[in-house]
Amino acid sequence: MSHFQIAGATHEFINHDDSVMNDKFDYLVFIGRFQPFHLAHMQTILIALKQSKNVILALGSAQNERNIKNPFTAEERQQMILSNFSPADQQRIKFVNVIDVYNDEKWQQLVKSLVAEIIQPTDRIGLIGHFKDDSSYYLKFFPEWEMVELDSLQGSMSATPMREAFYRGEIIETAFPLGTSEFLHKFKQNPIYLQLQNKFLSQDKSNLS
Repeated sequence: MSHFQIAGATHEFINHDDSVMNDKFDYLVFIGRFQPFHLAHMQTILIALKQSKNVILALGSAQNERNIKNPFTAEERQQMILSNFSPADQQRIKFVNVIDVYNDEKWQQLVKSLVAEIIQPTDRIGLIGHFKDDSSYYLKFFPEWEMVELDSLQGSMSATPMREAFYRGEIIETAFPLGTSEFLHKFKQNPIYLQLQNKFLSQDKSNLS
């Protein structure tokens, strides 16, 4: 057994080794910005690890800039996410960094090309996600990948109110696994946090200079 913690409580989860795993897929792709990484994100990955040998997290908005919508860099998000998983599961989580491309067809091709750099042509690929609202339309862009559609997890969690609370100085502990909570507490000590907080209070959506 390995452990992860939520709001101070310790929870157990089973390491997803080959003896218990349903190897329906070689890779399941999970697309998101993870700004920040919350419990519904973690539940999705845990489900994916039960159905697939590996998981590819496609980190959206991965360009090297910060603003109140995208406060954390791709590298910081990778660190935040991996801190919530056992060493064995960390080895099975891969990342691709997807910059914003304001054209659906070009964005679709970018995601496919980045994933193709990791997989082998004969690998079984799937896409995991939840049609939360109209913003989830991108899940239909990959018909060649079998869709693993999830029901709403954790009450249709949205990262937006979590970010807004964070800028007001609050960390909603019940929304995050321990690794994310620790990351956010540490990030509040970073001078960048104050810059982002000032941007939020003035509703300035421009990038940090």
